[in-house]
Amino acid sequence: MMGRVNASSPEVFVLLGFSSRPSLEPILFVIVLGFYVVSILGNGIIILVSCMDVHLHTPMYFFLANLSFLDISFTTSIVPQLLVNLWGPQKTISYGGCMVQFYISHWLGATECVLLAVMSYDRYAAICRPLHYTVIMHPQLCLSLAFASWLGGLTTSIVGSTLTMLLPLCGNNHIDHFFCEMPLIMQLACVNTSLNEVEMYVASFIFVVLPLGLILVSYGHIAWAVMKIRSAEGRKKAFNTCSSHVAVVALFYGSIIFMYLQPAKSNSHEQGKFIALFYTVVTPMLNPLIYTLRNKDVKKALRHIALEVCCGFAGSLERNRDASNL
Repeated sequence: MMGRVNASSPEVFVLLGFSSRPSLEPILFVIVLGFYVVSILGNGIIILVSCMDVHLHTPMYFFLANLSFLDISFTTSIVPQLLVNLWGPQKTISYGGCMVQFYISHWLGATECVLLAVMSYDRYAAICRPLHYTVIMHPQLCLSLAFASWLGGLTTSIVGSTLTMLLPLCGNNHIDHFFCEMPLIMQLACVNTSLNEVEMYVASFIFVVLPLGLILVSYGHIAWAVMKIRSAEGRKKAFNTCSSHVAVVALFYGSIIFMYLQPAKSNSHEQGKFIALFYTVVTPMLNPLIYTLRNKDVKKALRHIALEVCCGFAGSLERNRDASNL
């Protein structure tokens, strides 16, 4: 079996991407590059302030730092190759590069679904069990939940991606997308893919539908608890605590649901590419902006770190000036 698979696997894949619209590619290159840089900087800042500011050493910001690291990794697994393909006429990616890309993107995509559910549980504990919050969300549980998110995503990626990689492709190497996605690799196979499809549907239920259900249940309890708060100030504070996470969940799941609910028309696949571009490039860039612009604690931590850096820089200049005078 392995010999047959290796013999029939192409050395390179051709990522057609947006090649049907060549005039659009230079514009997309500039936009994607700009969004990618902002995404790396924004998520990097979130990780930095979450680690450096002791006031942010809480479960919420621990999970947020995980989300930011995940977003950096996810977008980096796709965007550099996309930029290469948008820049020049060559649209190829090596067989090994394609395999690595869909292993990693599958892993991180599944991990994000679970991690968002974990973050919603953290918000549930903070709003609905405020007196027991520190007992419920103790450091060991936070570490376990984060580890389970990453391990769960890795497990489904190893299983699903390996089953896909073993499919004989019989020389087919044109992928009508801008990155290697598992369903598109399956379409190139020249054998029955029923087992792969069953695995994909089961994994989608476990890692997409179930986490979304847990998120909805958590926010149902949160909404009920907020309605019971008598003071307007208390309701506003509870809303602000959850609004950033709700916005991130809406962006992530909204784009996925919209993509899979499209009618099967001839132009739906082209629309799907732009929706995929949104959740692989735009959403990782928007997440840190949502958490920094709507979060007073993060903005305060940023000002504090910036002030420390400025004071340290000024002190260094002063010491250098004193040394030169001597």
